[in-house]
Amino acid sequence: MAKLEPKDRTVLEPIAEFDPSKTSSLFSSSSPLSFRSLAISAVSDSQTLIYIGTESGSIILLFLSNSSSPDKEISASDLKPENYTLTFSKFVSVSDSPVESIHVFVEIDRILVLSDGYLYLLDSLFLQPPRKLSFPKGATVVCRRLRGGGAGVSGGSSSSLDLFGDSVSRSDLLNSTSSRFLQKLGGGIRANGTKSRESQLQKDGNNCIVAVAVGKRLVLVELLLPDGRTMDSAGIFVVLKEIQGVEGVKTMVWLDDSIIVGTVNGYTLFSCITGQNAPLFTLPDPSCTPYLKTLGKHHEALLLVDNVGIIVNAIGQPVCGSLIFRHAPDSIGNISSYLIVVKDGRMDLYHKKTGLCIQSITFAGQGFGSCIVANEESGNGDFVVVATLSKAICFRKLSVEEQIKDLLRKKNFKEAISLVEELECEGEMTKEMLSFVHAQVGFLLLFDLHFEEAVDHFLQSETMEPSEIFPFITRDLNRWSLMVPRNRYWGLHPPPVPIEDVVDEGLMAIQRAIFLRKAGVETTTDEDFLLNPPSRAELLESAIQNLIRYLRVSREKDLAPAVMEGVDTLLMYLYRALNHVDDMEKLASSENSCVVEELETLLDESGHLRTLAFLYASKGISSKALTIWRILARNYAAGLWKDPAMENEARGLCTNVISGQETAANEASKLLESSSDQDMVLQHLGWIADVDQELAVKVLTSDKRTNQLSPGNPHAARVLQAVPMLKEYLQWLIEDQDSDDTQFHTLYALSLAKSALEAVEMESISPKTDAKRSEEMEISEVESQTIFTHSLRERLQLFLQSSDLYDPEEVLDLIEGSELWLEKAILYRKLGQETLVLQILALKLEDSEAAEQYCAEIGRQDAYMQLLDMYLDPQDGKEPMFKAAVRLLHNHGESLDPRQVLETLSPDMPLQLASDTILRMLRARVHHHLQSQIVHSLSSALNIDSKLARLEERSRHVQINDESLCDSCHARLGTKLFAMYPDDSIVCYKCFRRQGESTSVSGRNFEREIIFKPGWLVNR
Repeated sequence: MAKLEPKDRTVLEPIAEFDPSKTSSLFSSSSPLSFRSLAISAVSDSQTLIYIGTESGSIILLFLSNSSSPDKEISASDLKPENYTLTFSKFVSVSDSPVESIHVFVEIDRILVLSDGYLYLLDSLFLQPPRKLSFPKGATVVCRRLRGGGAGVSGGSSSSLDLFGDSVSRSDLLNSTSSRFLQKLGGGIRANGTKSRESQLQKDGNNCIVAVAVGKRLVLVELLLPDGRTMDSAGIFVVLKEIQGVEGVKTMVWLDDSIIVGTVNGYTLFSCITGQNAPLFTLPDPSCTPYLKTLGKHHEALLLVDNVGIIVNAIGQPVCGSLIFRHAPDSIGNISSYLIVVKDGRMDLYHKKTGLCIQSITFAGQGFGSCIVANEESGNGDFVVVATLSKAICFRKLSVEEQIKDLLRKKNFKEAISLVEELECEGEMTKEMLSFVHAQVGFLLLFDLHFEEAVDHFLQSETMEPSEIFPFITRDLNRWSLMVPRNRYWGLHPPPVPIEDVVDEGLMAIQRAIFLRKAGVETTTDEDFLLNPPSRAELLESAIQNLIRYLRVSREKDLAPAVMEGVDTLLMYLYRALNHVDDMEKLASSENSCVVEELETLLDESGHLRTLAFLYASKGISSKALTIWRILARNYAAGLWKDPAMENEARGLCTNVISGQETAANEASKLLESSSDQDMVLQHLGWIADVDQELAVKVLTSDKRTNQLSPGNPHAARVLQAVPMLKEYLQWLIEDQDSDDTQFHTLYALSLAKSALEAVEMESISPKTDAKRSEEMEISEVESQTIFTHSLRERLQLFLQSSDLYDPEEVLDLIEGSELWLEKAILYRKLGQETLVLQILALKLEDSEAAEQYCAEIGRQDAYMQLLDMYLDPQDGKEPMFKAAVRLLHNHGESLDPRQVLETLSPDMPLQLASDTILRMLRARVHHHLQSQIVHSLSSALNIDSKLARLEERSRHVQINDESLCDSCHARLGTKLFAMYPDDSIVCYKCFRRQGESTSVSGRNFEREIIFKPGWLVNR
């Protein structure tokens, strides 16, 4: 039996062997048979016929069969070599000369044999004796036509092509007067026959075309067979064309309309239509033997030049690169995408496209003579027969799946992938199968400790699910155990176990391989691992890093929610295993599907509290997240906890503490900004304010929450007042959010008032308490304190003036005993206390302009008199303010009653200060009196004229006759009551009641649009 080399790809495997000396007593051991030619034909999926031509002119028929039941479909287990049997069937003698070639015509159930220069026709099972064809004589080479365009290998009929070139039809040949005579003789007819009636042979399609080399010519012959299956009805042949001038033909193939002929000089292309020829290749050495082989699948041919094979198409053009064989072969076969080359008992399998030798099989020793190989003519069969002079061996092509499995067992992963990709490109394998193989290779590499390559293959698999690697990450899958697929692959790798176990088992395998290597035993373990064994830590780190890489890519896919939970949760496991704090926090703080219950204990025990806080926040568990940030802020300040992200940074301890506290406060503030839970906000507001007051204010003034906090709540008010940000929060509510809540406005006013009181007190007390410091204090510091106090009071005054929603009495109670007089004036004004407002403006602030303006706002003369009285009698022992009183009289004295002014003036007031003012007052009084009299007279005249015009209008006469009509309903008025409007329109009483007194028929409303007539105007 043949011997396979272990490192090769296994494409063919031997399944049966035929040795005539051991098989039957029919073959004499004294005169052993010598094999000369081979042919193979598949009858069914379970049976194949093998024909062997011998040097003695006989043909041996063998049956290759599968022992499985023919009724059931053949499974993978039925394809084992032990299930095939090769049995001898028949032995037929054709001639006394060697059988040069055997051609199987499956479509007509015949075989054509060339021996002793003649063609013999036999049925496929040798049920009838051979039939010798009388023509042609002296044939040296015969080949069948290989047709493209769907005609298949058989060649079919020649009616689609005009092989004659002179439009002579086959029916003309068959209707010749001598055709019936030639039928009986088993002979043929020439192309120049005469017409006769049609033969029955013309009507059937059981025919085939061959080319025969005879002497110095090529003869194209069509065999015509009837439907009968007996050799008595062997039919006739028709000589279609003869091509002259062809000498020394050694080999020949016929592709479509081209015939390629090989001679000792080289290869020539002939056209079967025109008979013209063109040289293709010239043999470099006359001793080289030409060889041609048809490649049926793609309708191509192989030309052999010494040990170089060239594949050409039907027009002689090379279609790919040259194939270089080890030696000039004895025979060449073709199966699928491979060429089979046999020489000296050795069979080599070459890939057509790459030219690489992928398998070598030794089936006989050297010195046994030439070897021959045969395959099914279509090139798509599964069986190949190789023969030496004395025995024949059958090989079966392994299925693609078996080839891939064999490569994977030998750990030829790259070659396995290349094979699958090649088959996928040729359409012989689906994309899903390619993904399947990538995943299988990935698992094998994973168990071989090549983690990076394994993940590369995982990522190239479009069908692999991320849940398949879950068992490698944790032992306790919990909720994801049912998602892990089982029994999906070919069983070439162990079941999935945690990656730690994979590494431990791999290291033990490396140690065993090292021991076996020392003992001289070869293993399949990676050579690099044997020379430089890796450490467990290195392997674990590499494994985890590559698993992280795979899960990161998987997160971008559209996965089921449950699978996505597993991916994110286990990714956090892996990050934590390598202490990748930044990646952990990035995952936890982004949108994720982590299961909190699976991670909170792990992160808490490992001290990754920041990651846990981010995780809580991303899942909406803000209370737990804030609690962690509060603990971290306190621990930072106490130095009890260090941020793992900062352990490797070269910073001072103080800087780390401040940065850690600020980070905790900042993250907590982000959560509180969008929270409407008032209790939770107030619970954490204090410690955030201790770290950064601006962050606390940002929390209070956030517009992200749907419901704003209410400071009116006793607990809220207590907390807000305890931290110095109530004023900013209330300012934001009132100014930015336009809140009209009286409680907010009152609290804001009180807050501003308190700040103003504190600033005034600090400004007044500070120089007294530290006189020495006051002397040394720079002017800029004093000015800055004054400016600060001034700005606070301006804010308070502006708010007190602009807002009407606060309670003035509460604010007054707060500032009653202070020196904030202008603020008090504003508040008293809100309460309507005009006297107190004037007292503050005129007496306390001595702002005469503001006092007079306030009197103008009041709009009563008594207000000016009251202000004048305050100026002249200030009370509380103050001197009279004569200048202010004179100013008031000068500006507003004309509108005052001189009598009241004189009564009010103090006897102590110098006359020269008020004389001019009093004189103007009196003159203005007389002028106003005269003006009043003139106005009164004019008004009386207008009144009299109006009454006269009204009287004249009402006393007008209107004449109504029988023809008068109502301007509204157009009814005759007659003796009816009627009404007339100021625009002279007349209506009946009924229409008048409907329209009313103020609106006429024309739609004019006299209440809105006043009408005037010339007689109504005053003309005196």
